[in-house]
Amino acid sequence: MRIVRHYRSPPDAAKGAVIALGNFDGVHRGHQALIAEARRVATAAGRPLAAMVFEPYPREFFQPNAEPFRLTSFRSKAELLTAAGVDYLVVVKFNAEIAGLLAQDFVTDVLVRDLAAAHVVVGEDFRFGKARGGDATVLAYMGEMEGFGVTVFRAVIEDGEKISSSKVRAALKAGHPEQAAELLGHWWAVQGRVAHGDARGRGLGFPTANLRLKANLLQPKYGVYAVRVRHSGREHRAAANFGVRPMFAVRAPLLEVHLLDFSGDLYGELLQVEFIALLRGEMEFPDIEALKRQMTADCAEARKILERL
Repeated sequence: MRIVRHYRSPPDAAKGAVIALGNFDGVHRGHQALIAEARRVATAAGRPLAAMVFEPYPREFFQPNAEPFRLTSFRSKAELLTAAGVDYLVVVKFNAEIAGLLAQDFVTDVLVRDLAAAHVVVGEDFRFGKARGGDATVLAYMGEMEGFGVTVFRAVIEDGEKISSSKVRAALKAGHPEQAAELLGHWWAVQGRVAHGDARGRGLGFPTANLRLKANLLQPKYGVYAVRVRHSGREHRAAANFGVRPMFAVRAPLLEVHLLDFSGDLYGELLQVEFIALLRGEMEFPDIEALKRQMTADCAEARKILERL
């Protein structure tokens, strides 16, 4: 997949594409179904498939101080969209200029003039343009006027409810990564480079790889998790603590990952950590020995869960 960051001057091969339009946060099963439909249209028409996303998200632009909510970093999203068969990822920088574009101007200036879209696929609740003035009906009407096709994709419903990024966020905040995975169609994961910490884990006999989540990424429920770590093409079982470690008065949340049956130096390495199951919430302990006993039990429980995957 090729990333196009300058939509006003895209490569010629990206023009005339079928465009799946949305933010695709998490690239959950509903998004995957929409992209699959866009891919079907693109294949039938002999056109490339593009996904168009906004960076930052409009919500981040308008509410910069709101609680972090992103399910996927840009890197993770790009990897998931590549796996879904997208040929081009068109990144539109969401700024005051884009925010001020009327819906019809976004269509004529961006979709028609700059990208020469052949067909656009959107979800039925898609909104765009200044003050969210455009919707799927407006887009379909303008498609008829401007000569491109429009598919309005119905949401994927399961157990009477729509699969949505909001439901995934709620599951993670409640400490249910397995429920989030059912909605996503894949394990929720974070990526980061291992940073130097205070080496407390090593001193306790449980060396950890320490990662700080990106500031705009959703924070799951604080606690200890069974996780799976991917690094340099290999997969490792691990236990991880995410939180502020009340026993040590740490202020900023930290993800501390103890890889089971592993020894080596991971400083500076890029890890992907998949959240599999919450073992327990954060706890305070009367002393270090009690903490070590609990960490031993946590690792044993994590191993048992991960061996079943």
